Amino acid sequence: MIFFNQDKQLEQLGNSILEATWAALPTLNRDQIALTWIVYDPPVLVNTGGALTPNAFWSHPVRGFAYRGAERIYPASVVKLFYLVAINEWLEKGMTSSNKELERAIRNMIVDSSNDATSLVIDILSGTTSGPELSTGPFETWKYQRNIVNRYFQSLGWLEMEKINVCQKTWYDGCDGAYGRERAFVGELLENRNMVTTNAIARLLHSIVGGVAVSSERSQAMMALMKRSLNVNELPQNFEEDQIRGFLGGSLPQEAQIWSKAGWTSQVRHDAAYIELPDKRPYLLVVFTEGKAIAYNRDILPFVSQQVAEAISSLG
Repeated sequence: MIFFNQDKQLEQLGNSILEATWAALPTLNRDQIALTWIVYDPPVLVNTGGALTPNAFWSHPVRGFAYRGAERIYPASVVKLFYLVAINEWLEKGMTSSNKELERAIRNMIVDSSNDATSLVIDILSGTTSGPELSTGPFETWKYQRNIVNRYFQSLGWLEMEKINVCQKTWYDGCDGAYGRERAFVGELLENRNMVTTNAIARLLHSIVGGVAVSSERSQAMMALMKRSLNVNELPQNFEEDQIRGFLGGSLPQEAQIWSKAGWTSQVRHDAAYIELPDKRPYLLVVFTEGKAIAYNRDILPFVSQQVAEAISSLG
């Protein structure tokens, strides 16, 4: 079973949000969006500084809504949340040791969405490096090592993690991309590229905001990296790099709070966020959109976010 309960109220609200989105943005096809929405009803047991044990947290029911939540979609930079949790697990278990370069890379991977920083984190997680193509034997060993993050998430026994693939480095569009052993690993038809679902992202983010991802202290540290400012004056000059404008935070009021990780390429535009509105129920929202024309549309994610915020207000 998925980790959240589905009920009629959220199903009605969720379907209304989608219908309003398709009506306002008719270029968005019904198979070009996927969404998972979790509402935290009182008593709220997330963002508490890790006050609950994992058993207590996971036994507490939450309700949600999903549309195409189990569809496998290329995650772009949202996949970096998986690498964030994994590297904290490695550090917690003593499987690797911290140093200034690693800490800088972890921060830049999430705060600035740096692909170069992500490359270093993946090298450390897997004990592999990029480079020229390898002969069959060494390449088989290399591939096994690079799949270690997949094996870690599968070991958690979460249904949502059964269909994911999170073993590839992230690349910029254009001339940058996979070469050598990296190109061979992703496959001639990109059949081994990263693929996740909005339900999988939602469960991962739920564990972080719940303070049970790796440990309460590490969950809080991960949350700190994901905290975004909604003050335009504090956002980076580069419009694409602030992970707010054109994403779920783009339509939120200034007094709201958001913790998020966005991802975008020439083919997709995604965001995953935990959001708190003043005096309203906190919620978690993951929205994936795909399609070349859709990826350049900066209105879709803010529109969906605004609709969800209005629905949250209707809940009291």
